[in-house]
Amino acid sequence: MTSLPTPVRGWHRPLLVCAALMFGLVLVSGVGTLVDTRTLLGESVWVKPLKFGFAFGLYAGTLAWLLTELTRGRRLGRLLGAVFAVAVTVEVGAITAQAARGTFSHFNADQSDRVTLALVPLLTFGVMVIVIAQLVLAVVVLIQRTGGAALNRAIRSGLALATFGMLVPVFWMVTEIHSRTVTDANGHSVQMYQGHGIGDPDGHGMPVTNWSVTGGDFRVPHFFALHGIQVLLLITAVLTALAAERVWLRDEKVRARLVGSAALGYTGLVAVVTWQAWRGQSLIHPDTATLLALVAVLLLTVGTTARVIVAAKRATAERITAQPAGIPEPARLGR
Repeated sequence: MTSLPTPVRGWHRPLLVCAALMFGLVLVSGVGTLVDTRTLLGESVWVKPLKFGFAFGLYAGTLAWLLTELTRGRRLGRLLGAVFAVAVTVEVGAITAQAARGTFSHFNADQSDRVTLALVPLLTFGVMVIVIAQLVLAVVVLIQRTGGAALNRAIRSGLALATFGMLVPVFWMVTEIHSRTVTDANGHSVQMYQGHGIGDPDGHGMPVTNWSVTGGDFRVPHFFALHGIQVLLLITAVLTALAAERVWLRDEKVRARLVGSAALGYTGLVAVVTWQAWRGQSLIHPDTATLLALVAVLLLTVGTTARVIVAAKRATAERITAQPAGIPEPARLGR
């Protein structure tokens, strides 16, 4: 891997097309939420395509850049990227088609609707292809040995988190069955075999995300884990920018350790919200045990980060002190 991204025109083409389609869907779905009054379980029929479009658009764009950074397994990486792009496009396309029809996509067990019978296998197969492609891509990234330590750590940790995030709904779907009958936007009764809620299968109500406020929701850990890679890459970029003014940050190892601390804290956050959801607890209604776990993660993250910063500043100060007279000191040690 190299430390700087190549021009966008050199990024993985199928994934870029996929990302463009996803963000186009976000715009269309956004308009749909404003002009279409139909709802599914209390939310606009267009909310699900909007959320899937945004999430996969962001992730496909990240992968499109990442695959240009590979130094080993480039052909395999590009092939997997193309498979991922096609699978995501088919998956989200099926979700959008069902939304436009005013009915459910995932968990839909309606045997009387021919379109649903045709699309549900695509949805199920698409999820499996996406997960498998993600798993193999994660392995390909793990064998990369070149490039900046901070960037490598962010990418590896982020992909590991994303892989976990994609496995969460798969695990939930195959381990828990909550069969029930609900009503779609057309007033038709639809048999469902599962739901996103834990404790309350169809729980919703949280602003913007519509995550459950009445129970656990596997979409919470799925979201946090899936987008961990963007958070860690942003932290890496910020540290690199700050290194221009803060001498103690110019050591690649220091930045890598700070990214490692951030990855540790973010992984702890994902673990806590996963545990919280699995206990049937809403994200916005944490109990004492959840709050204590979050405090523990926060203290551990702050402690490891502070230790890295103190050690880095001390080492930099010692180097400056040891410089022979007449050699100008760096302009700024940093706070």
